[in-house]
Amino acid sequence: MTDRSRPLWPAYLLTVFAAGLGHCYLGQWKRGGSWFGLYVIALAFLSARTLTGALEPGEPFVITALQFDSVEYVDVAVPLAVLIICVLDIYLIGLTRRTDVAASGNGGGVAE
Repeated sequence: MTDRSRPLWPAYLLTVFAAGLGHCYLGQWKRGGSWFGLYVIALAFLSARTLTGALEPGEPFVITALQFDSVEYVDVAVPLAVLIICVLDIYLIGLTRRTDVAASGNGGGVAE
């Protein structure tokens, strides 16, 4: 199965788990790596902001890290925005593929 003939729906599911995985599934390795890198950076900033108190001496790391009361909307919004835009990018790739298939299908027809 070539990259062009792969179904698009698994790419959406993979992207929901981690940005960039859907692009890699579709064979766009550089684009997938870029999205994944951006997603990791967004998660690193999320972790840095929410886990600052978790590394203090005297506090158990696991218990402090699992306290979601300290997580703010802005902290979650950036990684979530990266995921949403990545899914939108896969949708646009799907539209481009459908347009390419439709254009190549019309060019190969027999004229009457």
